[in-house]
Amino acid sequence: MPSHPLTVGFDLDMTLIDTRPGIKAAYLALSAETGTPIDADLVVSRLGPPVEEELRNWFPHASVSATADRYREIYPTHAIAPSLALPGARESVAAVHERGGRTVVVTAKYRPSAALHLTHLGIEPDAIIGGLWAEAKARALREHGAHIYVGDHTGDVRGARTAGALSVAVTTGPCDEQELREAGADVILPSLTEFPAWLEGYAAH
Repeated sequence: MPSHPLTVGFDLDMTLIDTRPGIKAAYLALSAETGTPIDADLVVSRLGPPVEEELRNWFPHASVSATADRYREIYPTHAIAPSLALPGARESVAAVHERGGRTVVVTAKYRPSAALHLTHLGIEPDAIIGGLWAEAKARALREHGAHIYVGDHTGDVRGARTAGALSVAVTTGPCDEQELREAGADVILPSLTEFPAWLEGYAAH
């Protein structure tokens, strides 16, 4: 265990929080407002990348930026209340704090929206960094000295490896165990329910 405080980074969507019901509601609202058909079930089956990447599947390139801004505006109204903490999320953040460690949420999501989710669900990380995806997440992980990064997507694995952090992956998101392993995950857990016990073993070494 490092001599300085343990710092653990967590992804948000489908790692700490099941945002599928909320994001589906937000996309349905966006579809109704713009008159553009969107398969919201397909959208929530592949969460992870920034909203702009998803919107390119449904809107002309020239309108993606403005549509993303509108999505972020309506997001709090539609997406916060329906979204739930995933099993083990609160306990995993608490397990790090119980060891005197720090927790940092690093997500591709717009930071104000991420903060609303976490406040609503009573999950209290020490820092929240938004707007970073895949390898770009390494910037925040390095800045905060993260030893471990926990995520559900191969993009999270790439972010951890780029930062030189241990990649802990959970299979609660769109990527299965084989995909996560092939991406280079160091540890794969079925869910965050198993994380506190794993962390105890890690801390004992």
